[in-house]
Amino acid sequence: MTPKFIARILGSAWLWHLSRLLITFMYWYAGLGFAMNFTGTEAIMASLGIQPVWLVSLLTIAVELIGSILILSDRAVWLGAGMLGVFTLLTIPLTHHFWTMSGPEAAQAMIESEEHVTVLGGLVGIAILSYVRQQLRAAKNGK
Repeated sequence: MTPKFIARILGSAWLWHLSRLLITFMYWYAGLGFAMNFTGTEAIMASLGIQPVWLVSLLTIAVELIGSILILSDRAVWLGAGMLGVFTLLTIPLTHHFWTMSGPEAAQAMIESEEHVTVLGGLVGIAILSYVRQQLRAAKNGK
């Protein structure tokens, strides 16, 4: 049984806002940084061999910012989480290809890939929670 004071915290609006801010932090922070230094973003994409550099740079910024905005605004959280989830999964074969590396470089890329899979779980969780909150709100309002 969950203690009442914990239940109040878990059901609070501020914690729901904070959770969405935290789950999207690495995306909106990177997206803003990439947008403010587009030339640097293109250099990163070029160093990874991803082409066309300008398009991939724009898409990266758009996905990171739009996906974050959807989650942060509590609108179409499923779509924002899906966008960021697909993006996160794609980074593994595009930038963390540990199977082509050896030694400490391979270990670091493997750890980063594992972290990406964990973040994907958080994105799925936030989408589920958003859906459940909507269902509870609708039931409370008699819809």
